[in-house]
Amino acid sequence: MEGYLVLVIGFASLLVVLYVYLKKNNKFFEQFPIPCLPVEPLFGSQRAVLLRQISVNGFIRQSYASFPGAKMYGMFELVTPMFVIRDPELVKRITVKDFDHFINHRSMVSGDSSSSSSVMFTKALFNLSGQRWRNVRTTLSPTFTGSKMRHMFTMIVECSQNMVQALETASERECEMKELFIRFTNDAIASCAFGVRINSFRDEQNVFFRYGKEISNFNRLPVFVKIMGYQFFPKLMGWLDVDIFDRKHVQFFADLFRSQVQEREQHGIVRPDMIHLQMQAAKGKLRHLPQEREEVESFATAKESNEEKLLPEGAHTETLSEQEMVAQCLIFFLAGFDIVANSMSFLMYELTMASDIQERLYEEVREVSDSLEGKSLTYDALLGMRYLDMVVSEVLRRWPPNPASDRQCNQDYKVTGEGGAPDVVIPKGVTVSIPIVGLHHDPQIYPDPDRFDPERFNEENRQKIPLGAYLPFGIGPRNCIASRFALMEIKAIVYHLLLNFEFQRSDRTQVPIQLAKGFVPLKAEKGIHLKLKPRHYQQ
Repeated sequence: MEGYLVLVIGFASLLVVLYVYLKKNNKFFEQFPIPCLPVEPLFGSQRAVLLRQISVNGFIRQSYASFPGAKMYGMFELVTPMFVIRDPELVKRITVKDFDHFINHRSMVSGDSSSSSSVMFTKALFNLSGQRWRNVRTTLSPTFTGSKMRHMFTMIVECSQNMVQALETASERECEMKELFIRFTNDAIASCAFGVRINSFRDEQNVFFRYGKEISNFNRLPVFVKIMGYQFFPKLMGWLDVDIFDRKHVQFFADLFRSQVQEREQHGIVRPDMIHLQMQAAKGKLRHLPQEREEVESFATAKESNEEKLLPEGAHTETLSEQEMVAQCLIFFLAGFDIVANSMSFLMYELTMASDIQERLYEEVREVSDSLEGKSLTYDALLGMRYLDMVVSEVLRRWPPNPASDRQCNQDYKVTGEGGAPDVVIPKGVTVSIPIVGLHHDPQIYPDPDRFDPERFNEENRQKIPLGAYLPFGIGPRNCIASRFALMEIKAIVYHLLLNFEFQRSDRTQVPIQLAKGFVPLKAEKGIHLKLKPRHYQQ
């Protein structure tokens, strides 16, 4: 009985300690003159999301709309207090003008990510911090210039044509869009990142496709447990070298990368893909050239900083280890496989719901096809499609790839109050959140924000959009390094599909679309089911 009593007391004490730990920061925002979302132990401000009562997008939009007069407000992501910035001008200041105060994303893993740690996740560019991030970003940035995309474009066209051919011969043309597009993105990434030609419409269960679905499934219990572990016990998880990625996935891509590099070096093979560019970058042979700037850019392309200035004067580009190069390819594969396929899926949904917009875009596609006189689509022709750019820009506003971004304050930062309001000092070490989907649906910036309207991005209207209010690929030096590649993929497949098919509703099309609830990436609750009607267009 005595032993049982000791056990009960010990367990009760543990619960008390856990409760105190979970509640210790709950009054954090009482010291600041800003509003704050309600907070509960364990749940923070996100009970509805954790219990799958609302989607992440819905939660961010709802929270953003709760404080219409505030420049910022407080919230808790589980046990972590966060300043949420809802003023575009302040977003611009934090991410661009005063970037030196907010250089890093918040770290999921404690410790030096450039060390000999075996955790591949820590070596991805977005997880690096400080000077290491600056050096690696500078080394990698020439990999994603317009001229490099131009060299990869023929591979994207080949994957697009494979998809069209598969759909033309299919007996059933009602498709779930995400399932359809991840086959295309799988082939495009396999070719452009790893130099491997795959046709996932013929070889439906190839290893790239299978691993891509596994890696991108963050609802798997082991992955979810790891993510929660890093949320609550980051130091312990880092000390244990727990990786978000499964060992078999890391080993597969590491072996593939190593074999590709060895083969190319032994036989002098040059292929304009990510492995070749990283090999050059790692040797310091890849740099920005003044003439590489595109004359015509997609509006959604992440605006570049001068990455060369990120390095101290006189410094050289960084030598990347094999592990670091594999990590970039792995993250590039993950983002290109799932996130880009999502954007394509929602784009085709919006075109289906707005048949007049689909028809106008088809007319532009047909005009470009006629001008090519039977030849394959070119990179220059794609960049010249202004209405397509407007459509893609609006899709990325309505359905941004990431609903929010973050920065970590590395030194106290004062936000001066206006109109008699008190100043607010964001303390060193605290996380700042940028509610991208909230900004994208602010009716003061985008009237009738739930309406799909590409005209928001015509030549006149796009000039009225504040810099800090349109962030599909982030903003400032920490923006998405591969935005050009993503936009090239999306536009190329839309061109080829609309040239050959009209997209229509099916009996399974959910109208209006509902998002999956809980902590999951952007995803339609019941999928996006559409019919593809052949156009029989003659070039």
